[in-house]
Amino acid sequence: MTKYYALALITEYWKPKTDYLTKIVEAVTNRLKNGDFVVVSEKAISTAQGNIVDENRVQPTITAKLLATFWMPVVWGYFLGVFSRFGIRLLLRLRNYPKENGSRHKQVAIEHAGLSQALMFGSEGGIDGSNLPYSFVSLPLQDSQSEADMIRQRIKQQLNKQVTVVIVDTDKTYSFRNFYFTPRPRPMKGISSGGGVVSYAVGRALKLRRRPTPLAVGGLRLKVETALTIANVADRARGPGSGATVWDMAARFKVSSTGVSWEMLEQLKHKPVVIVRKAGSLRQI
Repeated sequence: MTKYYALALITEYWKPKTDYLTKIVEAVTNRLKNGDFVVVSEKAISTAQGNIVDENRVQPTITAKLLATFWMPVVWGYFLGVFSRFGIRLLLRLRNYPKENGSRHKQVAIEHAGLSQALMFGSEGGIDGSNLPYSFVSLPLQDSQSEADMIRQRIKQQLNKQVTVVIVDTDKTYSFRNFYFTPRPRPMKGISSGGGVVSYAVGRALKLRRRPTPLAVGGLRLKVETALTIANVADRARGPGSGATVWDMAARFKVSSTGVSWEMLEQLKHKPVVIVRKAGSLRQI
């Protein structure tokens, strides 16, 4: 089995309108070797592009309100959550799912990802509120492949390095032998997408191996297993950031789920870019 080294690069927090291409090049300058993998967080790119929504301005429909007042606290809190082997802390949080803010969040999920994704317990359709302030959530990239190719080309032009760029989301892909599936839309080719709640719950209930989802690969044509391994190595090097969930993020700052500010997030160490290198290919990072 190939062994990899990883180096998570600390950058400033990428707020909307950040020139993330320049930030990526600055972060990897004097650190890259030909053949390296540059793994970039989808959410960081989306946030920098301003691809975010303020849920405080959303008016929930009856469907969204039903999801927040019944589906989440009851179905997920007592049945699907238990089936999915959630810990007691998460189950209690689900049973106390916020009705008002939760309704608006579910409305955003319905509008941008569809009802089947809105039934998910979190990160519906790649929509994510962790590592974002107030009531903002990031939307998934519509064309991850173009982003990966553009980042790779920029690195080649400015640093004269041949690398492979992998854009990754922390939403999990599950593995069963040579079959890979994820509830999140638009993963890289070779990973089956769909099933929503069913895929998620079955993957967790059966304790299938789960790793962050590679969305696009710019450069080498990687096998799915290799891309998943690289995504997982990068994720471990990067760590949870401000928290794995919005609840964790709020608990870290000791505020409400919508009380985190831009200034609070800027205080943390952000690692949107990770260099991954094969052991023995050149030298350890």
